[in-house]
Formats: sequence, structure tokens, C-alpha cells
Amino acid sequence: MQAALRLVDSIQQADDALAALNRTSEFADALVDRQALLEHLLSLQKQRDWMAEEINLLRRRDDTLNTYMARLDEELRLAGRIQQDFLPKTLPQVGRARFHTLFRPAGYVSGDLYDVVRLDSRHVGFWIADAVGHGMPAALLTMFIKHGMVTRDFTAAGMTLLTPGETLGRLNAALVEQNLTQATFATAIYGIVDTQSMDVQIARAGHPSPLRITTTGQLQDLPGCGGLLGIFPDETFETTRITLEPGQRLLFYSDGVELTFGSGDPSETTHWRDELQARTSLSSADIVNDLVGYLDNQQGSLAPKDDLTLILLEAI
Repeated sequence: MQAALRLVDSIQQADDALAALNRTSEFADALVDRQALLEHLLSLQKQRDWMAEEINLLRRRDDTLNTYMARLDEELRLAGRIQQDFLPKTLPQVGRARFHTLFRPAGYVSGDLYDVVRLDSRHVGFWIADAVGHGMPAALLTMFIKHGMVTRDFTAAGMTLLTPGETLGRLNAALVEQNLTQATFATAIYGIVDTQSMDVQIARAGHPSPLRITTTGQLQDLPGCGGLLGIFPDETFETTRITLEPGQRLLFYSDGVELTFGSGDPSETTHWRDELQARTSLSSADIVNDLVGYLDNQQGSLAPKDDLTLILLEAI
């Protein structure tokens, strides 16, 4: 009996010792898990600190970029206002000649520029120039073109009007003389109208052909040719002459008309003529205003695809 009790007691002691050993093992495991947890938390803290530093760096870069973009935006707006100052404030309505214009840059500044200026008591000169490309580089080139557009000669004998062909020839020579890159060139068209007889002299340099709008609403392409400005030093430019009858109109335009009045099909380049044809029964002022309304209602009107300039001369 005593032996049995001692055996039971020994078994109990062994169970207690085993339980204690198990508790010790669990504690040790808990210590290991805790250490691993602490190391993981420390790693997460380091990652958090690194991410916070990167975020602060990105914020500083973003602030710098925003400051730069705001300054660039303001400079481009100022450049656009300056370019607008080079456009005629009022259009000379002299004798039998009446002018209407449309000017829509694709961005803050335009690669197009135009002018309508009285040359003497009887003649008015009008032109459009279109520099290759868009944005600031093209706008800078148009400023040079305006400066280089010499329309008159002054001598001791008096003032002489240059023909449009002579004016474009001098402009071309001035551009070539600058030795600009081969990718820097422009197109232009220049006309002189005798506001009494409505005889018009025209020369063009790589520019779209002007259109005569007859009193019955027909659109007639006018002849004349000439190479691009700023490429060949000895380029000559033909001066052609037409006479506008009362009620007839003459349209100068830049090639942006094909994109801004496009039908959406890149291969379709005459849709704008259909839009113009549909409005030929309107007055000249209404034609321009209606075209402006058409453009304003187009999808993407706030981001035009190209610069657009029109000069519409009417004989009354």
C-alpha cells in the first residue's frame, strides 16, 4: 500500500515537473515571439520615417514645381498680351474697302501674326504670316517678321510703295541673313488695295491661296506662287493683280483653318470651305461672327489644334 502511494506521488511529481517545463518552454517561446515582434515594429518605424522623409521631399519638389509653373504661366500670359499689342487696334475702313479679321491662337501665344495698315491716303496694306510650329519659338519668329515687313521706300525724291512681291523678297532676304536653322521658316501673304479703284496686288510665299467670294457666293482660288520664307536667298515672289467689284470679297487665311474647322477626319481638308460656303449670303461682319460662334461650340474649343487667322476684305 505504501509502495503504491509512493508511486502515485512520484507520478504526480513527474507531472508537475513536466507542466513546469512546458510553462518554461512557452515563456521562452513568448520571449522569442516578442523579440521578433519588436524587431518587426522597429523595421516598420524605420520604413515610416523613410516614407515621411520622401513625402516631405516630394512636397518640397511639388511646391517648387508649382512656383515654377505659375511663373511660366504668368510669363506666357504676358507674352500673349504683348503679342496682342502688335495686332492692329482698329482696322482702317478707307474709301470702298472694308476689313474684318479673326485671330485665334492655339495657346497663349501664336505662330500667326497679321496686320492691316494704311500706307498712304489711298492704299492699305494687309498681310498674314505663319511661322512654322507653335508656341514661343514661332511667336518670336513672327515678331521678327513684323519688323522685317518693309512696305515702303523713302528717298530724297519721296515715298514709294513696294509691290507685295518686293516686300516679301526683302523679308525673305532678312530671314536668310539671320542664318537660322533649316527648320525655322515661315509662310506669308501680302496684299495692297487701292481703296478707290479696289485694284488689289497680292504676293504669297508658301501660303495658302486667297479666295475671292463672288456676289453669287462662289469661292474662287486666286493664282500666284512663291517659296517659303527663310530658306533660299534668291527666292522671287510673283505679284498678281485683281479687281474687286462691289459686293465681292477677298479672304486671306492661315492653314490652321483646315484643322480648326476640320470634320474630324485628318484626310478631310476642305470641310472649312463648306462652312464658309454656307455663310456667303451673310454680311462680312456676320460671316466672321458666325464662324467665331461655330468654333466656340466645337468640342475642344478651349484647346484649339492650330493657330487661326482670317482677313476678309470687302468692296463696297
